[in-house]
Amino acid sequence: MQVQPGIYRHYKGPEYRVFGTARHSENEEWVVVYQCLYGDFGLWVRPLAMFLETVEVDGEQVPRFALLTAEAGRFDLPPATEA
Repeated sequence: MQVQPGIYRHYKGPEYRVFGTARHSENEEWVVVYQCLYGDFGLWVRPLAMFLETVEVDGEQVPRFALLTAEAGRFDLPPATEA
């Protein structure tokens, strides 16, 4: 299963840019690669199943992440910093 690249809103309010999905190198689990659109704009991964699940808010099931704006496939991650 794939996730549409784009801007998503977390059920708690913050927005994120989803770049796409990737496979974990050890267990081959699918993960979603995304970036915070606030603070340090850090990059994160989350298991695909968790990204797609619903959560209960005020007695109602809502998506953990809801698509706001779809974008074409992209993977222009920030440059890595040298150690």
